[in-house]
Amino acid sequence: MANATGNEMLDDALRRLSDARDETELQNWHRDVLGRKGSVSEASRSLGKLAPEDRRQLGQQLNALKGQLESAFQARQAEVQTDLLEARLMIESIDVTLPGLRPTVGSLHPISAMMREASDIFAHLGFQTIEGPEVELATYSFDMLNIPKDHPARDVWDTIFIQTDTQEITLRPHTSPMQIRTMLQQEPPVRVVVPGRTYRYEAQDATHEWHFHQIEGLAVDTNITMADLRGTLAEFARQMFGSERKVRFRCDYFPFVEPGVDMSIDCPFCNSRGCRICKGSGWIEILGAGMVHPNVLSNVGYDPEVYSGWAFGMGIERLVMLKFNVQDMRDFYRNDLRFLAQFDRARL
Repeated sequence: MANATGNEMLDDALRRLSDARDETELQNWHRDVLGRKGSVSEASRSLGKLAPEDRRQLGQQLNALKGQLESAFQARQAEVQTDLLEARLMIESIDVTLPGLRPTVGSLHPISAMMREASDIFAHLGFQTIEGPEVELATYSFDMLNIPKDHPARDVWDTIFIQTDTQEITLRPHTSPMQIRTMLQQEPPVRVVVPGRTYRYEAQDATHEWHFHQIEGLAVDTNITMADLRGTLAEFARQMFGSERKVRFRCDYFPFVEPGVDMSIDCPFCNSRGCRICKGSGWIEILGAGMVHPNVLSNVGYDPEVYSGWAFGMGIERLVMLKFNVQDMRDFYRNDLRFLAQFDRARL
């Protein structure tokens, strides 16, 4: 290989090397020039055809050429890596002067938020919040609540039963079984509220679901009266719906209380003038309540001649629907973030 030919090979290789812009092109260059089948290796294998004196001279030139190209390759590789790093840093750079983006964060479902709000109100009124099992013995769901097997009221609850060989088990149709469990576990005084999910075999529509949420309340002590019930629930209604709210109690029937009442508030949407939401009556029913039936007290070992108490139960979904004017109960379970986000803004 003449010296001029060696210079041409060097210039051509260096020109191609300078055109390499990424790691792939660099490796291709190294394969074509310095690899086992590259141009330098091909030139080295052709030395065997030369005379001994020419072979020594050209071999030294090829070794020098190979060293130059190896050094040039390493230098170019470092340049390419630096250029690629700078380009990536430019793409990934953050302009700290730009306004920040508010991240999307999770929040409580309106049902969960309402259960907490209601529990907090009762906590300030002296009630402890407890929870109970959703799969319940019929003994606690009905029998000890003064609803024996032959009682006609037992059919009203549309209960979902779980069949077993030994005893009746239900998905609890109300949170009232925790009244029994609580009274069996402690002596009076008792003041508890029980929020939780309940289940009934019902058709779904705008105001009914096969699963929904309730909050149950129970107070038992000596000298507990209906006046205590009225005062507690009236204060709850004012804290939940506004200090100007009025309450109304009317007689109603529930097997586990006597007497039983339903409680309504004056319609907050029309100020009792009558509207579509209150159906023109000016009042909206929010819960059922009453004095704990003496049979229930006896069933848990409380002497009804010594102790008295009251209990109430209300639907959590109904509270949210009334407070925020929601028309369809099923919206709570459709997982539409546009619907759910309204409650985040309303609580701000």
